[in-house]
Amino acid sequence: MTHALFDPITLRGLEIRNRVWIPPMCQYMVEAQDGVPTPWHLVHLGGLACGGAGAVVVEATGVVPEGRISPQDLGLWNDEQRDAFRPITDFIHSQGAVAGIQLAHAGRKASTSREWGPTAGGGNVAPEQGGWQPVGPSPVAFPGLHVPTELTVEGIADVVRAFAAAARRAVDAGFDLLELHGAHGYLLHEFLSPLSNERTDQYGGSLENRARALLETVDAVRAEVGEDVPLVVRLSATDWVEGGWDLPESEQLSAWLGEHGVDLVSVSTGGNVQNAPIPVGPGYQLPFATAIRQATGVPVAAVGMIDDPFQAEQIVALGQADVVLIGRGALRDPNFPIRAAQALRVDLPYKPAPYERAYR
Repeated sequence: MTHALFDPITLRGLEIRNRVWIPPMCQYMVEAQDGVPTPWHLVHLGGLACGGAGAVVVEATGVVPEGRISPQDLGLWNDEQRDAFRPITDFIHSQGAVAGIQLAHAGRKASTSREWGPTAGGGNVAPEQGGWQPVGPSPVAFPGLHVPTELTVEGIADVVRAFAAAARRAVDAGFDLLELHGAHGYLLHEFLSPLSNERTDQYGGSLENRARALLETVDAVRAEVGEDVPLVVRLSATDWVEGGWDLPESEQLSAWLGEHGVDLVSVSTGGNVQNAPIPVGPGYQLPFATAIRQATGVPVAAVGMIDDPFQAEQIVALGQADVVLIGRGALRDPNFPIRAAQALRVDLPYKPAPYERAYR
């Protein structure tokens, strides 16, 4: 017996075994503060691959040191980091899953403290604790954080080149799928939203101008990695406040992304406005993913409090989204895909053999 959730999906010739993917989730475990993945990442990501996910996408990974959210973020700006990812991608592949990675620049929300540990508590990290001066499209601060240095046109070009260089390293490290982080109030989202982008040059003002940095990044990455590598862009479909980035703009941008060779849009929301009135509940972001899919025909992934196997199956079966992202639910239960298959009475051929007795 088959179900839509466990049908494979193919992007640019890459067949992914099912529609249950693990989204990027920051771990803040790089204690050496040099962006190199640790044994934690191998165990964490490897365990999720063992759990039956179709794709496992590595957390937001800085394309430059100043693009990290925190000093403990992963990075891909040098070859040492690239080489340290290889055992992780090898293990993910050994379990039959696709290895993806989210390439990111945190913009004005960079150099902030992680959620736990000695520097926890919110706010910017001081230079003596490994912090740095953030940059952004405009000198408009996220509440409680430093005013960012406005990027020059040359600085924007440097960021675009950094994304392309990181994409090359990612492919060389064995990643099958690349995701560009254009959501949650980080740099590429900051360019999109008029609340954080007050520029009057070719990167500000009209929707076409505000989308320019992201589209240039997409084009540079595609040119660097070629036509065979699937490319995903994560968007926040709305800022949830009047005058901010909204769904109609997300629909238009998603259409442009499809024209520029993006294979799937991962649809989230929020992150650019502090204390935005977000009506959180099961599947609360799903309508945005469905609207973008219907308006553009571009495949989409849905995320946001999707914790029930039957809920996930319905989303795919009804065509509301092409992929379901299980984040916190997978942290609570790394074997969520296998458990979902059991609930839906799907016999998966890829349960880890040493665990087989647990599922009889």
